[in-house]
Amino acid sequence: MAVESFLGRVLFASVFILAAYQEFNQYGVDGGPAAKSIKPKFDALIHQVHSHVSFQLPGIDMKYIVAGAIALKGIGGLLFILGSSFGAFLLLLHQMIATPMLYDFYNYDADDKEFTQLFIKFTQHMALSGALLFFIGMKNSIPRRQPKKKAPKTKTY
Repeated sequence: MAVESFLGRVLFASVFILAAYQEFNQYGVDGGPAAKSIKPKFDALIHQVHSHVSFQLPGIDMKYIVAGAIALKGIGGLLFILGSSFGAFLLLLHQMIATPMLYDFYNYDADDKEFTQLFIKFTQHMALSGALLFFIGMKNSIPRRQPKKKAPKTKTY
């Protein structure tokens, strides 16, 4: 059972680790192609937040957002492989921030081709989030090992 669990964690985390590795290799002075593709979606999210909450978010350079995503995916993936709940929390944090921003199906009409593609990707990433929540729940439901209490020795006089 331990081998299957470890192999499952390796396969699951490989999605995040390989994506972080690819983004790290393409990361340049400006954040690479990931920063260029995230910029319009991040701006749309900022506009959406500002229109609903009337709260202006400060300007953030995209290279820092990409670096944070790389760190969350890389460190979270490695810790997840080792069975850490903290690693699962890091991956879940990445999913909760990145999924609604990258797969913004809600900005398209249901008849658009982009709507269907983005909605499918959105639901796939939500399924990954569900798997992480399941892992965290199972990890927290397993009782910790209690040290065995030794029987008190009887004193002989």
